[in-house]
Amino acid sequence: MNIGKKVRLERILDRQTKKTVIVPLDHGLTVGPIDGLKNIPKTANLIAEGGVNAVIIHKGIAMYGHRGYGKDLGLIMHLSAGTIYSNDAKVIITTVEEALEYGADAVSVHINIGADTECEMLRQLGSISWSCKRWGVPLLAMMYPRGPKIKDPYETEVVKHVARIGSEFGADLVKTNYTGSYDSFKEVVESCPAPIVIAGGPKMESDEEFLTMVYDAMRAGAFGVSIGRNIFQHKNVTGITKAVNSIVHKNFSVEEAMKLI
Repeated sequence: MNIGKKVRLERILDRQTKKTVIVPLDHGLTVGPIDGLKNIPKTANLIAEGGVNAVIIHKGIAMYGHRGYGKDLGLIMHLSAGTIYSNDAKVIITTVEEALEYGADAVSVHINIGADTECEMLRQLGSISWSCKRWGVPLLAMMYPRGPKIKDPYETEVVKHVARIGSEFGADLVKTNYTGSYDSFKEVVESCPAPIVIAGGPKMESDEEFLTMVYDAMRAGAFGVSIGRNIFQHKNVTGITKAVNSIVHKNFSVEEAMKLI
């Protein structure tokens, strides 16, 4: 591995466990200033206290402060953009070089497999992957099954294919949907050479349901999590972050993790 990538990867994961807890805070561009993201510094402080390894933000948010909270947070700059008012297309709005100017430790790109603009998004992913290799920047590929031909975005064979595409493009980390069970997600992990982190999806009804998903994904071989709303919209942001952190990095059971909330 390129030495630059190795050094930067160490900034977005735990050096002891080699796993990661990432909290995306990029939703403000896509869906607007929803609860939990109206005050980014406040939320960043809360998740930092909980032991998160890195956050995902757009370049504009980085301008208003990133580090300097209770704990140093790894910075993953999101290069893709698109809003809820359009279709499933994502465009590149930031380059790898610009992300480095902001001090990013890694970059992320969002790809919707099955969208009408899939070909263009894949072309963008290929270009970003080349730039990341050139500059030694870790690439997180957010690979989602979304589009008119996708009947079930959590179906095992579909998620396996989507995750595999990310690794075929040279992503250092692949983010994708959790398929709903230990056995099915184990198939996804085994089919993808790149380390996988799970997406959190919509806000869940209970902490136990949420933490069980994290627990089963880690047992199945996940590299970690990249979860937004189920963390930053929680009534106890620091507590739920600590709970997730305990499962990912300390192998806590769901029952043990629940006590931290």
